[in-house]
Amino acid sequence: MIQKIISIITGSIFVAIGINYFLIPNHLLDGGIIGLGLISKYALGLKPGLTIIVLSLPLYLIAWFRYRTYFYNGLHGLLVSSFFIDYFHPLSQLHTAPILISSLFGGLMIGTGIGIMMLTKTSTGGTDLLALMLAKLTSLNVGIFILLMDSFVILFGWIVIQKATITYSAILVLMVGLTTYVITSCFTLEEESS
Repeated sequence: MIQKIISIITGSIFVAIGINYFLIPNHLLDGGIIGLGLISKYALGLKPGLTIIVLSLPLYLIAWFRYRTYFYNGLHGLLVSSFFIDYFHPLSQLHTAPILISSLFGGLMIGTGIGIMMLTKTSTGGTDLLALMLAKLTSLNVGIFILLMDSFVILFGWIVIQKATITYSAILVLMVGLTTYVITSCFTLEEESS
């Protein structure tokens, strides 16, 4: 239980710092529900954390009926990460790295946060929760599902953000997916071998 709490808090802080310090100042998009939350911020000025909670509700209804453990584990991750995303918003006012470096380091931070949370079967909600459910049904790694869903959100974001940031957002999504894949694969292999 303590390990799960530490995982949720640590992972959420990584995600929140990545979003607020690297993504928002450069108008970069992540994929999934986080990306949709960022689109709502850029287009409508809404709080991304609160938007993520609202958009995740339908997936949590499915999880309630089909994967009750994921519902409980994911609910904590959703609420804590959404809180930290909005709480760390002042970081977006600081001077940040150039857009390429921000897309790489932002992807590394977010992927690390998501990977840490997924090691204890928690998530930031939304498409991470959906990816966990799909990974349970198939033999594919959860990082692959995240990469595919993130790519669809980036394409949707094409109409909202400047075209120049789409390439860097794609680099970010690739970095998130690869980092999540590496963390979940390496630590899962270590657990199985011990």
